[in-house]
Amino acid sequence: MTWIDVPGFHADAPFGPQTLPYGLVRVDGRPTPAVRVGDHALPLRGLADVLGPRLAELVVQDSLDPLLACDASIWRELRERLRTLTAESTAPRGARLIPLGDLRPSLPFTVGDYVDFYSSRHHAENVGRILRPDSAPLLPNWTHLPVGYHGRSGTVVVSGTDVVRPHGQRRPPGTELPVFGPSTRLDIEAEVGFVCGGAVAGGVSTAEAEDHVFGVALVNDWSARDIQAWEYQPLGPFLGKSFATSIAAWITPLAAFDHARVSPQAPPHDLLDYLMEDRPAGLDLRLEISWNGTVVSRPPFAAMSWSFAQQLAHLSVNGATVRPGDLFASGTVSGPLRAERGSFLELSWGGAEPIELADGARRTFLADGDSVVVTATAPGPNGSVVGLAEVAGTVRPAASA
Repeated sequence: MTWIDVPGFHADAPFGPQTLPYGLVRVDGRPTPAVRVGDHALPLRGLADVLGPRLAELVVQDSLDPLLACDASIWRELRERLRTLTAESTAPRGARLIPLGDLRPSLPFTVGDYVDFYSSRHHAENVGRILRPDSAPLLPNWTHLPVGYHGRSGTVVVSGTDVVRPHGQRRPPGTELPVFGPSTRLDIEAEVGFVCGGAVAGGVSTAEAEDHVFGVALVNDWSARDIQAWEYQPLGPFLGKSFATSIAAWITPLAAFDHARVSPQAPPHDLLDYLMEDRPAGLDLRLEISWNGTVVSRPPFAAMSWSFAQQLAHLSVNGATVRPGDLFASGTVSGPLRAERGSFLELSWGGAEPIELADGARRTFLADGDSVVVTATAPGPNGSVVGLAEVAGTVRPAASA
């Protein structure tokens, strides 16, 4: 029996004691780190006295940044202490529970560098067939390295933030010259993000990756496909991606996924040594995408071809550093089935196959006013379920040019 008597805080629920994701809430006008317990937040500043001086220093801050800067042993110590406190029969001194509905989501850490990968073979092949129908769907390098690009951290926003339709250059079909204006093919990319921490380091091996990944959060990397199609050759994504990337408000600790480990999909050849793994770092996450309340896809993260450990090793193998607050994302999560595709480019097959929503509306890409919510769960200990907080956003009309 636990002193926390709120809906959703039990081992059969996604945000029970097996999960305890971290976020940032505002209490009495001041931001404070918190953990999510069911449908409530437990602010940590009030628990500083019962956590001891070393941990207290971390929970009285105005963000998760100081916690991210600690090493993995401190992350484990705080998590175990919170698991003990939330399991006690009487509330510890200073404990306070706040309904999530009374809180406005906040970005819980300062985003440093942002890297986005392209690690779903199913997604990559689908996009290749749509955009390059007369060429091989997969380029030769794809099975040898985790393809990625460096994104724009300044446009990473917390879940619930509206997304304004971006402007840019695009070339309408059948024309030679580009036009300028709002994107007409606004899309999503349902992804899984990894929040970095620990000591600043370069050349991180796959075996060391877990010491530099604090936690996991859902990401929606909004994409303007018409802008992207015109600009991305030969250098890749730029304005079509950099206007908004949404991240969930709660970060689930990597340690919560110990029972969700799987091996990534094997490539058709041997990998170079620096990408080899001693321990599987794929994750069995089950995503769900809702478009204006209609579930349109359930992408399986277990089908990804590259793990977070391989991505981090590749990201830093050239000597680039990994720092606390850096964020890297998996790329669009797609499975082999139509109902498992993680972008609307794929679901509508480039706009040729409209998707019918529950209200009767037919969509290929996003209209102004549309809302998208991505959720996910993973297997937990003893048959439980570990939750990842939703990432949500609503499209607003383009600003005046």
